[in-house]
Amino acid sequence: MIRKLSPARLGAVIAILAAVWLAMLVTGAGPVDRGVLLALYAGDEPWLALGAIGVSYLGTWPTVVAVTLAGAAWLLYRGKRGAALLLIIASFTGRAMVILEKAYFARLRPDEHLRMVEVHYQSFPSGHSANSMIVYLGLALLAVDDPRHRQWAVGAALALTFLIGLSRPMLGVHWPSDVVAGWSFGALWLLAVLAAADKWRPGLATQTLKRNSSTSPS
Repeated sequence: MIRKLSPARLGAVIAILAAVWLAMLVTGAGPVDRGVLLALYAGDEPWLALGAIGVSYLGTWPTVVAVTLAGAAWLLYRGKRGAALLLIIASFTGRAMVILEKAYFARLRPDEHLRMVEVHYQSFPSGHSANSMIVYLGLALLAVDDPRHRQWAVGAALALTFLIGLSRPMLGVHWPSDVVAGWSFGALWLLAVLAAADKWRPGLATQTLKRNSSTSPS
């Protein structure tokens, strides 16, 4: 996938993602953010709140770690050591970067009386959104060989990540801008890791993104 993008296009994609992240940092936690948050808030619908809690759990760090390790083990079993290493690196370094961002920018969470689940750290960006984007999208790109199947896997990963992010303002624990920033940072970080790996060792990031004609069904 990385090789299909020219350096200029890859740079443009990363620049756009960075611009979205910056826009969410500068404009977030204001009146518009609060209005969207209240429109999404599920506090008056217990069944909706329960569903949001369940979906949100798929983006918690323990869940993401479990998915990362299971995905890496599967990749190792299939002989894709480079892809397994990339998944682990992207996941754990991405998590560290999110924690550093939260500590540095120290954005306050929405009002405490809105929160329906326990939270830790500061608000910006959403760790659930960033972590799920890195891991689920990374798995879709690295673990699925057939390009046709990979398209569906990428679509499913993006849909799941969207729902995980959406659950956070529904539960009153994140501003919508935190979620958008988390999505954009997660995608940016994943692309940056894959691009850096491909430059450092050509083929490392793309070895599982090529269809092996000798093993594909006729």
